[in-house]
Amino acid sequence: MGTLIHYQTDKGVAVLTLSDPPANAYTHEMMKELDAAILEARFDSDVHVLVITGQGEKFFCAGANINMLKEADETFKYYFCLHANETLSRLEQTPKLVIAALNGHTVGGGLEIALACDLRVARKGPYHIGLPEVALGVLPGTGGTQRLARTVGKAKAIEMMVEGKNVTAEQALSMNLVNKVWEAANNEAFMKLVREYAHEFVPPNRAALAVGRIKRSVQSGSEGALEQGLALERELQAELFASHDAKEGIAAYVEKRKATFRAR
Repeated sequence: MGTLIHYQTDKGVAVLTLSDPPANAYTHEMMKELDAAILEARFDSDVHVLVITGQGEKFFCAGANINMLKEADETFKYYFCLHANETLSRLEQTPKLVIAALNGHTVGGGLEIALACDLRVARKGPYHIGLPEVALGVLPGTGGTQRLARTVGKAKAIEMMVEGKNVTAEQALSMNLVNKVWEAANNEAFMKLVREYAHEFVPPNRAALAVGRIKRSVQSGSEGALEQGLALERELQAELFASHDAKEGIAAYVEKRKATFRAR
């Protein structure tokens, strides 16, 4: 992979690290590399879970590179935002579980990346999480207004964005903005916990096909009417019933033994 996204696989888990210290702010170049890494993981049949994190001890991602935006013209900014939106939608629609490992400050576009992931786990510490774009005279333009409202509710999302205030990891946990907060002495220790958690969702312990389709049913189904969501759910269920893992899971239950899943 490129120089701005470090891509590493480990026993069914692909770790994508945003790597542009100190703040891991993204440019169009980083987004293109992230897009490519998402496709790499999507096409790799040995990858079942994606983890997205930031390099270093202080930042997951500080959002879009402000200096880049200051220099760019309006046409570039429009297509930059469009491509970033498309990249995060690709992440959201990939039928593999995606975990955002928030190892530090997660603000602006950084939180928008995390919101496009399925689960968010945060390292406990003096870090900021929020969408403060209003202070720049703009709105969160990479899905923030839509995904934050769908995650924490409309009123709380509007409050966070118009006040431009950040929250702590513990506050984010209390409002369901993150799923878990873990104490860790440093980023290495935090990522060890994240990897252990991610490996819970890969074979042979978990039916990764089912995990991925649960994700897809929720992410895609919740965007339309209930009847459309139910139709998608039925199709995905039919696909799973035809899998080896479903036959193994049902047989193991009947035979009172532990199932051995193969993601097939």
